[in-house]
Amino acid sequence: MNPRDIRSLDVGMLRTFDALMQERSVSRAAARLFLSQPAVSASLNRLREAFDDPLFTRTAHGVTPTPRAHALAPQVARLIDGLAALMSTEQAFDPATSNRIFRVAGSDHPSRTVLPALGRRLAELGSAVRIVWEPPGTWSLPERLNKGDLDLAMIARIRVPRDMETLTLYEDHYVHVMRAGHPCASQPLTLDSFCAIPQIFLGYGTSMLDDLIDETLARTGHQRLAQLAVTSFGQIFHQLLHSDHAAVLGHRVAQAQGEADALCIRPLPFELPRYQSLLCWDARSEADAGIQWLKAQIREIVMGPDSP
Repeated sequence: MNPRDIRSLDVGMLRTFDALMQERSVSRAAARLFLSQPAVSASLNRLREAFDDPLFTRTAHGVTPTPRAHALAPQVARLIDGLAALMSTEQAFDPATSNRIFRVAGSDHPSRTVLPALGRRLAELGSAVRIVWEPPGTWSLPERLNKGDLDLAMIARIRVPRDMETLTLYEDHYVHVMRAGHPCASQPLTLDSFCAIPQIFLGYGTSMLDDLIDETLARTGHQRLAQLAVTSFGQIFHQLLHSDHAAVLGHRVAQAQGEADALCIRPLPFELPRYQSLLCWDARSEADAGIQWLKAQIREIVMGPDSP
C-alpha cells in the first residue's frame, strides 16, 4: 500500500485490528466490538488488503498476530487513543445520541444495584449506549483500566488501592450469614461454631478478606472449614438458602437480597476491619466526557441524587 494513501483505512478497521490484538480471537473480538463475526472477518480482509499482509493467522485456539501486526500494534493503539482524546475534548458527551460501548468490571452485587436503574435511564433517553459488565478476574485491574480495556470498575476493598483513582461509594462491615432455618441459627455464634460450620466464599485464594479471616483465626489457634469457592454472590446465596453452609459477607450485600428475611445475619465472633465499596478509574480518563458521565450516573444511583 502506498504509505501516503490512507483512503483504504477507516476507524472501524483500526478498532477491529486493536480488538484482534487484544482478544486473539475473531469471536471474542466481535463480542468486544458488538459486531457479528462475519463483519469482523470482512474488516480483517480489508486490513489484509490495505497492509498487504495476513496480519493474523488462524490457530486451533484463535488467531496469532504476524510480525507485521506486532509492529503496527503500538501505532494503531496511539491512533485510537488520539481519536478518543480528540472526540472527548471537541464535543460534550450526549448519551441520547451516542452509541458508545462502556466496559465495567464488578461482581454481580453492584451490577444488581446499578444496571436496572442505568438501563431505565438509557431507555428513557432512547440511547444506543451499550454497557458491557464483566466479573472480576485474576488480571491486574489498574493495568486494564490504564490500557483502556475497562472504563470503570466497582470493587470492595479493606484497603483503598493507590495505583488507580477511586471514589468511595459507601462503607460497611462484615457479618456472618446462614439460612434462618439452619440447625445452628438459634445457637450463640462462637469461634468454635464459626469454624465448625462449612463455609462458602468468593474467589478463595485471591481475596484479601479470606486471607485476613484465616490469619485472624490462626492467631487464636482456630481454623475454619472453607469448603466451597464460587464466582458470584448469586451462587453464594443460592447455596446458603439450600444447604447448611455459612458465609462472611458485607452487611449491605446480605441485606440487599430479596430473601433477606430467610437469612440469619449476625455479628462475627471476632473483629474485622470495615471495607469500602469503590468506583475506580484510570487518571487518564479524567478528560473523557463519556466516562465522566457514566461515573456521575453510578455515583447518583448508589449514593443518591444529592451526592457530592
